[in-house]
Amino acid sequence: MANRKDATSSVVTFADHEVITPPHALRKAVAPAGPGGDHDDPVARAEAALVNLSCEFSDWMQAECERLEAARQDVKTLGFSEAAHNALFRAAHDIKGEAATFGYPEVAGAAESLCRLLEHTPQLTKIPTVLVDQHVDAVRAIIREHTRPDVAEVAAALTRRLREVTDDFLKRENSFRPEYLESIFSPPLVPGAAET
Repeated sequence: MANRKDATSSVVTFADHEVITPPHALRKAVAPAGPGGDHDDPVARAEAALVNLSCEFSDWMQAECERLEAARQDVKTLGFSEAAHNALFRAAHDIKGEAATFGYPEVAGAAESLCRLLEHTPQLTKIPTVLVDQHVDAVRAIIREHTRPDVAEVAAALTRRLREVTDDFLKRENSFRPEYLESIFSPPLVPGAAET
């Protein structure tokens, strides 16, 4: 395909179809690199900002861990009210999402398993507090021990077991709605998503 400099679409007609080539509007959004790489690179700026903030990541993850613990204590004290459930889910979900960025990728699976438990249990009052405790304790332990050389293997084994127990529980609790079970246990559309 030849590079076109005009801002109009081109249409080429064939016997059974047409090929429409839109204008290349992205050319205006991209600046060519200057000599010596003196152009503004937003990706490089973002990476530099992350490096500058990385000394804070450990403190931020500890704060997220404390928020998860506080949410667990609220569930134990108040039961699974809507507010307590939402606080616990948000804390686990935030840890799951921030884990890789903050340098704790091993904790994402345990946090994701807790989110799965909280999201797919039809009657929250039936969630065993011991299962919540196991998830929260696992998250806290993985964060606490993240500098161990074997943390990836230990976290993977722990997460795998948590996921098995959670899946067994969800299958029992959702047995009255097989179509829902099928939706939560069907293979993911995103490659590699089943590993967490």
